[in-house]
Amino acid sequence: MAISASLVKELRERTGAGMMECKKALVETGGDIDAAIEAMRKSGQAKAAKKAGRIAADGTIELRVSDDARRGVMVEVNSETDFVAKDENFAGFAAAVADTALAGDAADVQALAGQRLAGDGEPTVDQAREALIAKVGENVQLRRLVRFDDSEGAIYSYRHGVRIGVLVEMTGGDAALGRDIAMHIAASNPICVAADDVPAEALEKEREIFRAQALESGKPENIVDKIIEGRMRKYLEEVTLLGQAFVKDPDQQVGKLLSQAGASVLRFARLEVGEGIEKRSENFAEEVQAQARQAD
Repeated sequence: MAISASLVKELRERTGAGMMECKKALVETGGDIDAAIEAMRKSGQAKAAKKAGRIAADGTIELRVSDDARRGVMVEVNSETDFVAKDENFAGFAAAVADTALAGDAADVQALAGQRLAGDGEPTVDQAREALIAKVGENVQLRRLVRFDDSEGAIYSYRHGVRIGVLVEMTGGDAALGRDIAMHIAASNPICVAADDVPAEALEKEREIFRAQALESGKPENIVDKIIEGRMRKYLEEVTLLGQAFVKDPDQQVGKLLSQAGASVLRFARLEVGEGIEKRSENFAEEVQAQARQAD
């Protein structure tokens, strides 16, 4: 049967797929647009499955904070390359995922993947992800979701480019201070708010390192403990938010800045694109040589 241009146009608007792909799906389903959508989704799932094992360590961080500043979300959406991370289709998907997360109550990416994508109404987040994979030709993954709900104070955010995002929950102070603290966290990457929050295993590991260094340097054992304590104090200043020197005024500690403003940081979260993902190291020359040997 002949497929009208208006039918192709409608399918394009509903799926975001290319004109030729839409026309092919309509031809195969005899002009049944709902069947065409279903077939295209199955095709997208198959393409997504083929690409699922490919490393996706690039991408973007998206943040959203509610108008009353009592809820905030942050999501990491990954692609394989920076090229796709800059693609408007990828950016639009990531933005819609963040909108969906803020509007809903998903506690993790698995729950978020099953929710209807905000602004679309038709596909779930995961269905939209599969369709995007078919369109951009790369593995796309929804990797992490952070959410702060029912804040006792207010939630502030900061995004550095598209690769680092921060959420901060703070009581007291004002929006300008909240943003400054979030920006500081993005730049200085503390591991926790205060010294009491540092994991015991991290403290023990540092103590062991400092002890070994002190003994190896030939310091007398009777002063090794004093050296360790001094180094531990410095370590805690470097890794805790309250102990760090404020990035906009290195002569002032963040803890003192907050105290002067009558403010307290209750918690924070910082995400950086691709952190913790082991990227595959590829050697182009070796790859060419291997292909040449196979051809012989």
